[in-house]
Amino acid sequence: MTDDRYRKVPSARLSRLASFGQMAGGIAGGVLAEGVRKVASGERPRLSDLLLTPANATRVADQLSRLRGAAMKLGQMISMDAGDLLPAELTAILAKLRDSAHFMPPQQLDKVLAAQWGPGWRRRFRHFEARPIAAASIGQVHRATLPDGQLVAVKVQYPGIAASIDADVDNVASLLRVSGLLPANLDIAPLLSEAKRQLNEEADYLREAEQMRRYRDLLSQQPEFVVPAPHKEFSGERVLTMDFIEGRSIETLEIETQEVRDRAMGLMLDLVLRELFEFGYMQTDPNFANYRWQSESGRIVLLDFGAARAVPAETVAAYRRLMQAGLGEDKAALRAALLDIGFVAPVTLERHGTALDAMIDILMQHLGKPGLFDFADRSFVDQVRRHAETIVADRAAWHVPPADTLFVQRKVSGTALLAVRMQARLPLRDMVAARI
Repeated sequence: MTDDRYRKVPSARLSRLASFGQMAGGIAGGVLAEGVRKVASGERPRLSDLLLTPANATRVADQLSRLRGAAMKLGQMISMDAGDLLPAELTAILAKLRDSAHFMPPQQLDKVLAAQWGPGWRRRFRHFEARPIAAASIGQVHRATLPDGQLVAVKVQYPGIAASIDADVDNVASLLRVSGLLPANLDIAPLLSEAKRQLNEEADYLREAEQMRRYRDLLSQQPEFVVPAPHKEFSGERVLTMDFIEGRSIETLEIETQEVRDRAMGLMLDLVLRELFEFGYMQTDPNFANYRWQSESGRIVLLDFGAARAVPAETVAAYRRLMQAGLGEDKAALRAALLDIGFVAPVTLERHGTALDAMIDILMQHLGKPGLFDFADRSFVDQVRRHAETIVADRAAWHVPPADTLFVQRKVSGTALLAVRMQARLPLRDMVAARI
């Protein structure tokens, strides 16, 4: 019986372009069918309603998981960053992209590793497990044993992924433009340029090995975190070998006691604050698969440092002002900080100042509660969403924050999303105050 998780990665430029064409055609067909159905039932649907259907989201998720690379990575980012804004069913479907990558067939894997180490590459290992233990957007991971008996994890990049990044990002942007989901006046060029740069960095496994060594040094005095060591002699630009560290999915924390969950999430949230305000360096990909949990020791294993990057001093300073204003419950200073950091554009403030002020009031009231902050309490989300809808509906007021702000916020939001999942209760105000 064949394993349907094995699927060849389309590496040629034309085959990847054809996949995007197939995706666009499937979406168009879905829009037409849904439009006919709604009109027949007496409705007058909007284009955005026809595009954002579960059926179309399934088509996109399936095609992106087959393409892998930058296309799938962008889908993952949307699924994490828009969690509270997208309809629940679409969020759930897109979330599949976080763990649904297909595997390379054995023949394709052998070809990639032979290109790295030569046709006799298996002799470099005492044992190499053919079936991956994990698969993601850019590569898959295999467990292996070195000649000296040491257990290692070997991350193998999908063929053609690095060369396809720029075209994939442009193709995704074109799909968004053609769909009409983005207003014509919204300038996303700087963000696309930065996305290409970061994704190309993530595809450089020699660079990632350097980031792993950097984080091992940064966290050398904090034994609660484990960072695997890379093996230089078994690594290259497209293959990265590191210590194999035992651990369970971080999501298995859900079954632990409140005390254990709070301790683990306290460590992870404090790490984000240290990255921002102490290290000036941050691993900006909060995908849950990048964390493992050692239940016996209570330690957290940190994986995947391709997205680690320096945080500009001006971004750090802007976040510090934002958090100081929030702690001080200074509404005017918070407004100014939101503008300064780039979350809000002057045109948004000009056109929707009242809605923005209402959102700030709700957030300050919720986040400013003394004592433990209950991440599971999402009662404020619907209140904020109601005011945000008026801003979102005004496409002329749409605004793309600076890339550095978006990358930092992605890590902050992703960690908060995990804390929500774990129903953590933490002294949030005290933790922030101690680090800023």
